[in-house]
Amino acid sequence: MATTDAGGEHVERPLVTSEFLENRRYQTELAETASAGHTLVCLPTGLGKTTVSLLVTAERLNAVGGKSLMLAPTKPLVQQHAEFYREALELDDEDVVVFTGEVRPDDRAELWEDARIVIATPQVVENDLVGNRISLADVTHCTFDECHRATGDYAYNYIADRYHADAENPLVTGMSASPGDEEEAILEVCENLGLSDVAVMTEDDADVAEYTHDTRVDWNRIELPEVVVEIRDAINEVIKDRLSQLKELGVTNKSSADISEREIQQIQGQLRDLMNNDQSEGYQGMSLLAEVRKLRTAVTYVETQSVESLRRYFERLKEAARSSGASKADQRLVSEPKVREAMRKAESYDDLHPKFRQTRMLLAETLGIENGERVIVFTESRDTAETLVDFLSDHFTTQKFVGQSDTDGSEGMTQTQQQETLDRFRNGEFEVLVSTSVAEEGLDVPEVDLVLFYEPVPTAIRAIQRKGRTGRQAEGRVVVLLAEDTRDEAYFWKARNDQKRMKRELNELKSVAGELEARLDQTGLDEYEDAEGDASGGTDEAETATRQSGSTGNGRGSTANTSADENGDGDGQAGLDAFAAESSAPDDEEGGGEGDGGAGDEGDGGAGDEGDGGAGDEGDGETDDEGTVATAGRDDEDDPVEIVADQRELDSNIARDLSTRDGIETRLETLAVGDYVLSDRVVVERKTVADFMDTLTGGDRSMFEQVGDATRNYGRPVVIIEGEDLFGARNVHHKAIQGALASLAVDFGASVLRTSDEDETADLLEVIAGREQEVADREVSVHGEKQSKTLPEQQEYVVASIAEVGPVTARTLLEAFGSVEAVMTADKDDLLEVSGIGDVTADRIRKVIASDYEP
Repeated sequence: MATTDAGGEHVERPLVTSEFLENRRYQTELAETASAGHTLVCLPTGLGKTTVSLLVTAERLNAVGGKSLMLAPTKPLVQQHAEFYREALELDDEDVVVFTGEVRPDDRAELWEDARIVIATPQVVENDLVGNRISLADVTHCTFDECHRATGDYAYNYIADRYHADAENPLVTGMSASPGDEEEAILEVCENLGLSDVAVMTEDDADVAEYTHDTRVDWNRIELPEVVVEIRDAINEVIKDRLSQLKELGVTNKSSADISEREIQQIQGQLRDLMNNDQSEGYQGMSLLAEVRKLRTAVTYVETQSVESLRRYFERLKEAARSSGASKADQRLVSEPKVREAMRKAESYDDLHPKFRQTRMLLAETLGIENGERVIVFTESRDTAETLVDFLSDHFTTQKFVGQSDTDGSEGMTQTQQQETLDRFRNGEFEVLVSTSVAEEGLDVPEVDLVLFYEPVPTAIRAIQRKGRTGRQAEGRVVVLLAEDTRDEAYFWKARNDQKRMKRELNELKSVAGELEARLDQTGLDEYEDAEGDASGGTDEAETATRQSGSTGNGRGSTANTSADENGDGDGQAGLDAFAAESSAPDDEEGGGEGDGGAGDEGDGGAGDEGDGGAGDEGDGETDDEGTVATAGRDDEDDPVEIVADQRELDSNIARDLSTRDGIETRLETLAVGDYVLSDRVVVERKTVADFMDTLTGGDRSMFEQVGDATRNYGRPVVIIEGEDLFGARNVHHKAIQGALASLAVDFGASVLRTSDEDETADLLEVIAGREQEVADREVSVHGEKQSKTLPEQQEYVVASIAEVGPVTARTLLEAFGSVEAVMTADKDDLLEVSGIGDVTADRIRKVIASDYEP
């Protein structure tokens, strides 16, 4: 990297706007380290992590070229970064583009091509990678902002894997004020993002200290009013009763209302075991546990939020209990006498939680007596945020700041509304911002005089993020409201201990950065050696399999392209080798299943699309540059196997997994039929065991409608049922399950296949797509290519469309009346004599047939 601008007031670098960035030594040092390798940059909130990333980006674009990708977890943060980059870099504004869900996928693909810098939410980039709309090949710098999120299945992990695999000249920078509260968590983040270096600055560093100010944290303890305690105690009595019933089932020894979430999860695990063993106690216990969870939420509302929030929650519970699909847990809960008593007391309580008065008093002190300008109030609950805004607006100019999703009784804020609210807050147009967690991470909220936590937060990371909104330019103040003898106490101690541990870990991280880097290097070496071992082991296994396949003594060869006669016993039946070999044709399909001499679509002498004697696109025997005749099928390198996935399937990891495999090209579409399209005739409907059982137990017949649509549009519909223990997952008779499977196979003509998990499903999709496209030389079509219907199929189709009675009922009607005409002319009494036809169906059929047409 270029030499540090020691002594200058501003940073002067190629591509950096002149006299724009203040020259802070710690930032330029961190940028220099991050430019040299894949680096985790740890810097306290408010000290300019984004500037560090920007300096690295400017260096890479100037020295290496390509483009830069910056990822941030929220849309407001993406927009904020984009504005900063456009100001701080000497690039045209259109060179810095924003990718969020509000930009159409086709537009993103076009913008990507010409952009120098892309700033995006990770989910959008993940979708574009899975959908093969963008390539990371020429990205020379990738920044993961708030990188402590890189755990589990978060999109950062997938993008990092793809970036390291696809980029020609990769460089990764991870940024966080709080990467984890213990060393193993920090290591996990580094490993997930492929980081090998660690650069840490703390507030104790001399270069940093001059830019920080002390932040005082006050804990204001609040005593609950007697009525609020009575409401809470009434709900806790019901929790104790439900836990006592669970205790009788033998799944817990706990009966105290302050049971922890970890203990609840342990109970849930034991109940699942009972359900898997088909014991009714498991289902009974799950219903009781659902009540416990809802009641614990109610206690949290009344203890730590407000009685108004509890009232809103009770209203939602009553609405759920009145709905047509209400659970027994909801119905029991709202009819429970003690819960009804708590509801009555909450409805008659005409005061707010004492935290509201304390909030108003602290704001008056800060904005009035101390002549402050701005305050942020953080709360966990959107209900509380909206109630606070109503309450505080009588005394202060107040606005809410919440996420984009709508919730029951509450509308979210659009990205534009969020941006406008922040701009108005920065400009001093109102004094108090009441925010949920959406404003915690990274947002450039202006310097505030007070950050008020309406309740403690249970994690150190979130506490640090919130506290970072103050104390940047002058001494800041943080106040945390804590209701005594409530869950606030537990969160207080947990967050306090976590913060102490995190500060200790960061200081230790700084002192042992070299040791941590060595551990990361060793992890990378181990993974490399494991991969080498797997590769060599695979080769050995393949060689062993080859030797064994030639020694069966039954005349079957081991070559992949063995002919039909060699592969079977002369009757067209393929041996196992044919199914394992990538270039073998499916049995009795194109390619000589009957030994009829050709691989064309009609099997009449050729390998071309038309099967007329050649191997080129038109079957005309064209040769390639080397003078050899091109063979039928596809070359992985030039023409990969394509799998089209429905957008909604991104809830699973299957499409992501497939997109990382060699020779596979994934595409995302909003499919009208199926979950995956593998060729012009094969569509796959994927159901987890839970989804499948919901069809049988919940009255939801959508699976059969979906498979019916697949049958009408594709010649070879496939249903994959994914998961273990199909016959033991629910208390459903095995004959009901077998009946559903039989209906899919016999009534709908679908192939029903089983897989144990997502990995196995992905493997199966790859195999089917490969056989269809490489072996059968079929194209992928999201519209299908259903073969012409036979006369009986056309008759069934016509009758099935009447009042949407479906294919099974259509066959029954045709068998009873003998023709479509007879079905159409049958009166209601005749229809009722047919098995399975009731009053409602008969009336619907007659209405469709006999009613006048009124377009």
